[in-house]
Amino acid sequence: MTTTPIVPVLPDTQALQRLDAAHFLHPFTDHKALAEKGVRVMVRGDGIYLWDSEGRKVLDAMSGLWCVNVGYGRTSITQAVARQMDTLPFYNSFFNTTTIPAVQLAAKLARVAPDGFRHVFFTGSGSEANDTNVRMVRRYWDLQGQPERTVIISRHNAYHGSTMAGASLGGMTGMHVQGGLPIPGIVHINQPSYADHGMGMTPEEFGVHAASWLEERIKELGPDKVAAFIGEPIQGAGGVIIPPVTYWPEIRRICDKYDILLIADEVITGFGRLGKWFASEQFGIGPDLITFAKGVTSGYVPLGGVLVSDKVAQVLVAGGDFNHGFTYSGHPVACAAALENIRIIEEEKLLEQVAHDTAPYLKARFASLAAHPLVGTAESCGFVAGLNLVRRKAGNVHYQVKFDPSLGVGMICRGHMFDNGVIMRAVGDRMIIAPPLIMTRAQIDEMIGLIRLCLDRTLEDLERRGWMG
Repeated sequence: MTTTPIVPVLPDTQALQRLDAAHFLHPFTDHKALAEKGVRVMVRGDGIYLWDSEGRKVLDAMSGLWCVNVGYGRTSITQAVARQMDTLPFYNSFFNTTTIPAVQLAAKLARVAPDGFRHVFFTGSGSEANDTNVRMVRRYWDLQGQPERTVIISRHNAYHGSTMAGASLGGMTGMHVQGGLPIPGIVHINQPSYADHGMGMTPEEFGVHAASWLEERIKELGPDKVAAFIGEPIQGAGGVIIPPVTYWPEIRRICDKYDILLIADEVITGFGRLGKWFASEQFGIGPDLITFAKGVTSGYVPLGGVLVSDKVAQVLVAGGDFNHGFTYSGHPVACAAALENIRIIEEEKLLEQVAHDTAPYLKARFASLAAHPLVGTAESCGFVAGLNLVRRKAGNVHYQVKFDPSLGVGMICRGHMFDNGVIMRAVGDRMIIAPPLIMTRAQIDEMIGLIRLCLDRTLEDLERRGWMG
C-alpha cells in the first residue's frame, strides 16, 4: 500500500499582501515602498527555520528579532500557555492582588539574576521597561532627598525602545527627528566603537578612553544633576558594537565615583545569548537595574521587566507608593510562558552549550568570513555577530574604504540573503546575526555557507553596478 504525501495548503499570498497594504502599519517601515514590493508572509516555524506563504524555507539567523532563543515549535511552551489560559487567562497585579505564575516567575528570576537582585517589576515589553527605569531612578533620587538628580546619560546609536522615553534614551537620530525627541533630561555620549573612534589606540586603551566620555559629561552637567547611565552590554540594533574588555569596568568605577545608578539594558543579551543568564556577569558591569524582555519568553508571548537591585528596591519599598504600572504587568499567561522557557534553557543546558561549545565554534567560523573580498571585519561575542561590508579592504580597520551610505549596500546584501534562504539584518553596511541558542555546529556550518554564498552574489551585483574598487 502506498500513501500520498500530504502537501500543505498554502495561503493566497497576493490576497494577504493586498490586505496588509490596506490595513497594517508596520514598525520602522516605508509603507508606500512596501506596498509596491509586497510584504513577505511567514506562516510556520520549526527549530531555527521558517517557511513563508510561498513554501520557501529560510534559516532564521536573527532569532525573529533577537528573541526566539529556544527556537520555534516548542510545544511545551504553547501547552503551558494553553493551560494557563484555561485556568486564569488574565488578572491584574493592582489592588493588592497577584497570580501564581507572576509570583513563581519573580522568584525564578531572582534565582537566575546576578547576586543582589531579588526584586522584579514586570512590563509588557523592553520599551515599557526602559520607561519604567526613567520613572524608577527619578523616584529613587527623590526619596533620597535629591529630587534635582533627574538627568539620564545614554549613548549615540544606542537602542532602548520606541516609546517616547525609550526612543529618547536611545541615541538614533532617525528616531529623534520624528517627534521632537529626546525628551528633556536625557543626554548622550559617543558609543564605544573602536572602528569609528579608536584610531591610534589599542582596543584596551580605547575602552578606558571611551568610558572617560561619561565622566566628562557628568562633570559638564554637574554630578548633583545626574541620576543614571544606561547602556546595552553590546549595542544590538546599532550594529552589534562589542566594547573592549576595559570599557564596562571603567564605566562602573565612574558611576561609583559620582554615586550614579547604572542601568544595563539586557533586552537582547539576557537569557543566554552570550552564554550566561545575563551579560552583566560576563562584562563585569555590576548594574543597579537590568532591563529584560525578548528572550525571557523566547518571544512566544510579550513580556518585559526590570530587575531591581537590593540597593534600589530597599529605597522604593520604604518610600511608599510607586505610582507606575501597566494593565499587563505580570500577565499570568506571559509568566507561564517564561517559566517554561527558562525550564527549557536549564534542562537542555543551553547556557553551557553556548558558552563552551557552539559560541566558540561560531566565533571561528564567522571570523573566516573576513577573508571575503567584500568583508572588512567579522567579529562575534556569544551568539551575536557582525561584519562590515567595505569597498576596499586594508590591514587596519581604520583604513578600510567604506561605501557611500546613500548606495544602500547593506540592504542590497540583505535582499540577497532573503532570496537565498537566510535572514541576516542590515544596519547600514554592517550585516548582523543573532541565531537561536539551539543551533548546532552543523547548522552553524550551513548558515556560514549561506552567508558566504550571499556575499558572493552581493559582490557580483556591486561589480555589475561598477561600485567596487
